[in-house]
Amino acid sequence: MTRSSLPQRLGANLGFGALLAILFLTFLDNTVAAAVLTSVQAQLHAGVTELQWVVGSYALAFASLMLLSGSLADSFGRKKVMLIGVVIFCVGSIIAAVAASTTVLIVGRMVMGVGAAASEPGTLSMIRHLFPEPQRRARALGAWAAVSGLALAMGPILGGVLVGLWSWRAIFWFNLIFGAMALIVAAIALPESVNETRRPLDAGGFVLGALALATATFATIYGESAGYRSASVVTLYVVSGLFLVTFTWVERRVREPMLNVDFFRNRAYSGSVFIAFTSYFSIFSIFFFVALYLEVVASVSAYGLALDFLPLLGGMVAASLFSGRWVGRVGSRVPLTAGCLLAAAGVALTNAAISPAADLTHLGWTMGLAGVGFGIIIVPINATALASLPASYSGVAASTINTSRELGAVTGVAVLGSIVNAQLTVQLTKRLVEIGIPPAYRNQIINAVTNGAVNSQAKAISSQSNAAIQAIINKVVNAAYGAFSHGLDIALTFASLMLITSALVAWVTGTREPQFDSSVAPELLSSS
Repeated sequence: MTRSSLPQRLGANLGFGALLAILFLTFLDNTVAAAVLTSVQAQLHAGVTELQWVVGSYALAFASLMLLSGSLADSFGRKKVMLIGVVIFCVGSIIAAVAASTTVLIVGRMVMGVGAAASEPGTLSMIRHLFPEPQRRARALGAWAAVSGLALAMGPILGGVLVGLWSWRAIFWFNLIFGAMALIVAAIALPESVNETRRPLDAGGFVLGALALATATFATIYGESAGYRSASVVTLYVVSGLFLVTFTWVERRVREPMLNVDFFRNRAYSGSVFIAFTSYFSIFSIFFFVALYLEVVASVSAYGLALDFLPLLGGMVAASLFSGRWVGRVGSRVPLTAGCLLAAAGVALTNAAISPAADLTHLGWTMGLAGVGFGIIIVPINATALASLPASYSGVAASTINTSRELGAVTGVAVLGSIVNAQLTVQLTKRLVEIGIPPAYRNQIINAVTNGAVNSQAKAISSQSNAAIQAIINKVVNAAYGAFSHGLDIALTFASLMLITSALVAWVTGTREPQFDSSVAPELLSSS
């Protein structure tokens, strides 16, 4: 290493550290809110639908605006747009931290989502410019993937600790302090990265793309409570489809489109976008529904839950660091296929092993296997997307992958949650009939179960009841747990089947040569 290159490498590493800090913050808030819902409900008297939007409003803004942000970053400066996004994220954190009502909290979370959408694509696209060498870039992508997995897994753990130390507001003050520190370092250490030739703004593409994504995301979140067959949800999906068709028509006709739809003719690029969606769809089935089962059915404490998830966390971090070098040597086909199959096996085995008596000895190795699979997946989808498009479109490549990933997470939680809730209601009703619970009490029991109040209500009644009533209560609680288990089984089975499908797509579309660096668009647009 020459003397002149040493400062450059040190600067790149410091800037990369700032990118990872911003990445950690935006990914953390995908899952951290799940740990504070009970506290928010108690203090702000929020209903179940409002709590769903405390989580969903962040994802709605995040998924809707990432593609737009990536295109703006390519034209106006990736550093500039990213720093503006961090500032917006910090403003949203302040709004959420001082919120006196659920409505204000939801607004704060949505503002945070806008900031995350502007800042996160830069954490991935600037890697292309900080590390132009393919091997160093692959290692950097491994670190990026490790931090993203760490942030997702740390959300419920860190959220629980902060709530325990103070209150749910501590999470948003933490966001502000951490975000401000990352902003200062990034402003000092990162070089600006902007295309030499600024493309004209594609106003039609901006508006239509954002509307298509926002409408689809809103319909997905809303459908969990309203039902996916309801007229309003179906109408929203139809409107989203019309926006998408119009967006495609416009993008094919403008001189400088926000997203060149011909990019999707590249099998490697389109395959990575598809797998980004399906993998995060499946990842969140583990993060949310297994965690919920362990808390509600297995009565695992917050610290016990953190212990159960450590193998998943360790597997994701270790595998993502390792797979960066693997992808750098052999391309994405084999690692991506192997990762999807390992993740599918981990999800399926976790589904088989989970029970009210399951502990770390039962779930540790299955969760760890799923974590290894997910960790391997993250690197090749990012590396392939970045390498498949010209360097001048790195912001678009990063934001497309991140949008697909975020949509997968939102859809996974909403759709699988709807499956779990539907099965919970159907199976619980059937079991309540079998044990002879009168119709007048069935709706009360179902509401208590779906709102998470069954344990507290059962304990309150048990303390004032005789042995006969206690026996009936035990039957009701066991019926609720059995119905929950049935819904969870369907959700995890569906998630593992999606991962198997992803493995087939990976084998067909993945690259079979080391990741390369190119700026020649025609070759990249051809089928590989």
